Amino acid sequence: MKVAYKLVFAGAAAVLSAGCSTTGAPNVPQVAGGAAQRQSWRAAIAHAPTPGEGCYAAAYPLNAWKKVACVAAPNRPYIPRSGVGGSQTVGDGNDYAAVTSTLTSNAVGSFPEVKRLTSETDDGSPNVYSIQLNSNFMSGDLACAGANNPGQCLGWLQFVYSSSSHAAFMQYWLIHYSGGSVHCPSGWFSFSTDCYKNSSAVSVPQEPVTDLQQMNLSGNAVNGGLEFNIIGDGGGSQADFNAGTKLTVEIDLTDGTTQKPTCKAHDGTTGETNNLNLKKCKATGGTVPRVRFNESLKK
Repeated sequence: MKVAYKLVFAGAAAVLSAGCSTTGAPNVPQVAGGAAQRQSWRAAIAHAPTPGEGCYAAAYPLNAWKKVACVAAPNRPYIPRSGVGGSQTVGDGNDYAAVTSTLTSNAVGSFPEVKRLTSETDDGSPNVYSIQLNSNFMSGDLACAGANNPGQCLGWLQFVYSSSSHAAFMQYWLIHYSGGSVHCPSGWFSFSTDCYKNSSAVSVPQEPVTDLQQMNLSGNAVNGGLEFNIIGDGGGSQADFNAGTKLTVEIDLTDGTTQKPTCKAHDGTTGETNNLNLKKCKATGGTVPRVRFNESLKK
């Protein structure tokens, strides 16, 4: 069975949403509206179906998608974790995942509370970061059938907004695929023994990190656990926030149940990081099952 994935990035500056089977948001003038109204719109458009595969944009306050031109995603790996968690920084395994026992048809990651955030850098460059919603590592991926050792091969899916590339896209991985005489499939890039490829991307206005509270990222049709955070912009880099920054991270889930998900520690899958410290995570059930946790950096 073919599973259709969709990414939706809702930004702040232009009050737009980008969806990705791929869907996206061109740079258009901001439309007036209160913060609460815009947030309600972002939540609604994340669940609105797109007409089909391709790239689309939606502009507040209309809950309708308009087809736009796709662009190429950056040829940059957003790498899988190499650590085992437990470090002081967030990422490279040291992150929470929202774990459900059924298929998550939709997940929306957001930052409902942001305090004292004034600046962020990646390798010295200001306002360079990625927002990622990542699946767990998935065994039994059909694309692993041709791997050097199919039993060790894992599938992985990332929904990414790159601030430096002004783009939203999906990056697919086949982990532990190559080896011996087996190379990555045609059209895939090589990273160690792993393979990765990008979906088409949508052009999204660059969002200043200080508008983080007005951004969210959602993905459709993902199985198992989900990690969401703001981290470095690819290649295992780190997003460095100013001292005193405090973020609240939330992942809202739609999995066909009202059951409380599991808030699983040290279950992050991305290799990118930030310099914040993780606090306790709380999971709740109900109409919108969710996990929520804080991360901060002391002054």
